[in-house]
Amino acid sequence: MRSPPRQVLPVIVLAQFAGTSLWFAGNAVVRDLQTAYGLPAATLGPLTSAVQLGFIVGTLVFAALRIADRFSPARVFFASALLGAVCNATIGVVATEMPMIMAARFLTGLFLAGIYPVGMKIAADWFDSDLGYALGWLVGALVLGTAFPHLLRFLAVGVPWQLVLQGASVLAALGGAVLYATIPDGPYRARGRAFRPSAVVEVFRAADFRAAALGYFGHMWELYAFWAFVPVLLAGRFPGADDRVLSLGAFAVIAAGALGCVAGGYAALRRGSGRVAAGMLAVSGAACLASPLLFHASAPVFVAAVAVWGVAVVGDSPQFSTLVARTAPAEVRGSALTIVNSLGFAITVPAIEVLNRLAVAWPDDRIFVVLAVGPILGLVALRRHVALGPPTASSLRGP
Repeated sequence: MRSPPRQVLPVIVLAQFAGTSLWFAGNAVVRDLQTAYGLPAATLGPLTSAVQLGFIVGTLVFAALRIADRFSPARVFFASALLGAVCNATIGVVATEMPMIMAARFLTGLFLAGIYPVGMKIAADWFDSDLGYALGWLVGALVLGTAFPHLLRFLAVGVPWQLVLQGASVLAALGGAVLYATIPDGPYRARGRAFRPSAVVEVFRAADFRAAALGYFGHMWELYAFWAFVPVLLAGRFPGADDRVLSLGAFAVIAAGALGCVAGGYAALRRGSGRVAAGMLAVSGAACLASPLLFHASAPVFVAAVAVWGVAVVGDSPQFSTLVARTAPAEVRGSALTIVNSLGFAITVPAIEVLNRLAVAWPDDRIFVVLAVGPILGLVALRRHVALGPPTASSLRGP
């Protein structure tokens, strides 16, 4: 079994971090956008949903055209990072009205489909038995990249808010360039099979796969809606707090999830992916249900609880990827993973819109309870996987 060079994983992880910083770049400056262009109060939901919809469309297009199989994945990653960076940087420069801003965010999401999934494919081309370990780091990089624009907003003292967007764009382009220049195609790269829409019917006939997928869908109902509304959560508990302080808090809460991803990867080696995913899902679901009480808790208790929530809400994500990969029928695995990923992100759109509407109609301390629906249903679906042991090398490899 060939071991990848030491520099491969750090470069892929850093490039993934840099590229996914585009994801929430618009969210970090949403209040500035509202002030500068007179956007409505309920802008956060549509702004986030536009990226999610772009990612869904992009994932299906990339899969249908087999872009990452027909061309070098590193080249695809670089081109996607560069184009996504350009689309993101147009906001506040060219895109200054709501339709244009939404279009820019949609296109950014579309090109993110060539960053996040393709980055995971590059890892799969280099890692074999330790792929689950590598995926833990890759998803952790996604978490940090998602959180990073909030940190940029905190650090951008006395500078135009457009520089936050442009800084994320420069970082994404540099990350793609470094990966393309230093990481060749991996030794396990193989031409994948054609995307098959009919696989959506075939794969759900397998009970284990169906359980893993449904658990993932429950997880996705909570994840991006929680991330998008972390600033609302913090502002509701600390009214009157400075926007920069809220940005720093949002970065800390979202970035904490990287610890959950990496720690969950190590824990899965001993306890199995099913148990780790269920444990994380139970913790985040309990936080959703307890959220009204958290708003009335002391500041230290609130901060500690939200930090744990941030760790758990995404710490199960690499384990769901592992479960889906292990249980997908080998002959349709590529199509199955694409379909599950697309459906999972599609679920984030109504979840975000529900929270967006509730944020206008309800007090902030009540809106997060609705996110508990996802973890509860996910735990019900995961029951058959809790007893599974650690993943094996053969179960992680493609057909």
